[in-house]
Amino acid sequence: MAFQLSPGVNVSEIDLTTVVPSVLTTAGAFAGTFQWGPANKIVLVDSEITLSKTFGKPNSNTAVSFFTSAGFLAYGNNLSIVRAIHSTSKNATNGTAVQIANSDVFQHSYLDTNNSGTYGAFAARYPGALGNTLSVSVCDNSTDFAGWDYKSYFSAAPGTSDFASAAGGSADELHIVVIDESGIFTGTAGTVLETFGFVSKAYDASLNGASNYYKQVVFNQSKYVYAIDPVSYSSTHATWGTPASGTTFATLSGVQTVSLAGGTDVAVTDADLETAYDLFANKETVDISLVLTGDASVGLQQYVIDNIVSSRKDCVAFISPPSSAVVNQAGNETSNIQTWLTSL
Repeated sequence: MAFQLSPGVNVSEIDLTTVVPSVLTTAGAFAGTFQWGPANKIVLVDSEITLSKTFGKPNSNTAVSFFTSAGFLAYGNNLSIVRAIHSTSKNATNGTAVQIANSDVFQHSYLDTNNSGTYGAFAARYPGALGNTLSVSVCDNSTDFAGWDYKSYFSAAPGTSDFASAAGGSADELHIVVIDESGIFTGTAGTVLETFGFVSKAYDASLNGASNYYKQVVFNQSKYVYAIDPVSYSSTHATWGTPASGTTFATLSGVQTVSLAGGTDVAVTDADLETAYDLFANKETVDISLVLTGDASVGLQQYVIDNIVSSRKDCVAFISPPSSAVVNQAGNETSNIQTWLTSL
């Protein structure tokens, strides 16, 4: 005990905290394989429901990654996930299939670019075969609207917006419908997933202070697709995507419905997963405490230990022996696990 030899003020601080910090706020990190969702980008997930909505339900190829994530989310609500994909995985389109890993890639490379109709009018939002189940229907005039299957989703036929009219333009409006063609997303084939009404072909169109250009609206709001190039490119590209001033926009010769195809899931390699885990390497920009590895190979486990955890020095890696070391290995489990551990 300290003694003061002269009059003064002695300040003592006593920590009376008896509460252990909640695991709910502990930040986890995981990179794995999923059938849907943005790739090569950190996405914060707060529940198993959000996990399923963002990255799709588990299948035979993604179950381990899904349930590794779901297991953490059963106790916490702060898991950063990176979906790893192979460099040859493709997004479904109605033209030449292309890989668009996430919205940043689309915004920088395709949103404001004339792609010469190469990829078609629409692309699935994310890489993978799941995008092959989508179709998109477009109507841009009152004649076609009168016999359109989806007219009940809109209050009136597309025509000329007030913005285009004020600028001396015409025929800029269109209606877009995104359809679950095979029922993979909803369980019912032909279900309408989302609609975009009265959007404009004019690049500079605005509505209530926000862009009403159809490519921008779809980019901002759709959960399923991107709009890449004008529908019926050969006959519409000269006007679609140009300013409204004085422009009479080309109209479609009938309702145009396109089915997306060519989306592929290619098995990820350790190199693909290493690339995904690298997004967690910078502790100045990414706050994490626990790094999950799931069903990782010894090589990937060692990579995470050496290049993420040991490099950052502020988090812990969770690794486990491969399932092959213990499943159907009665009596050999201990020796198999020791062999695996020695290899690290």
